[in-house]
Amino acid sequence: MRSPAEDVVDLYARRALDWDRDRSRDLREGPWLDAFLAHVPPSGRVLDLGCGSGEPIARHLVARGRAVTGVDAAPELIALCRRRLPDQTWIVADMRRLDLGRRFDGVLAWHSAFHLTPEDQLGLFDLHARHTRPGGVLMFTSGSEHGESIGSWHGEPLYHGSLSPAGYRTALDAAGFDLISHVADDPGCGGATVWLARRRD
Repeated sequence: MRSPAEDVVDLYARRALDWDRDRSRDLREGPWLDAFLAHVPPSGRVLDLGCGSGEPIARHLVARGRAVTGVDAAPELIALCRRRLPDQTWIVADMRRLDLGRRFDGVLAWHSAFHLTPEDQLGLFDLHARHTRPGGVLMFTSGSEHGESIGSWHGEPLYHGSLSPAGYRTALDAAGFDLISHVADDPGCGGATVWLARRRD
């Protein structure tokens, strides 16, 4: 039997329509997305890791003139993206093994990387560095302390993992990123813990 950490992709693939219905469109992430976009050129390119169904985040980015390449391991979610935003680039892939051979002005992993184990999250920082141009920005959400937890969604286990705050800071620095902003359990964003960092020149 697979662990909940190994079952996350299958869960989202099987319940893609449930996730899409449950996903709020109120864009409480708006202030953070605007802070991210302040560092992305008006016609810049954004890599959205764990893009889900493309709403509301990718649609928000596109509406503000950015070109989006969205990556998700659930084919059913990518199919929704392709129907909704057909002029953007959508890729079915596991973010842990992604190597697109190009760099972006911004890389975003909003409520996605925290479904990976702490060890797998550590490995993502080299991937972020490979895909972020010098001077570009990375934004992601995480847990607020080191550990693993298993919640419940539609009666099925849903895995979350996290490094410690010090662990994220160390990983960012080692990958060549300088921290711009960090808020733990942001009450204005549904309790999200958010990191925004800039790739060093």
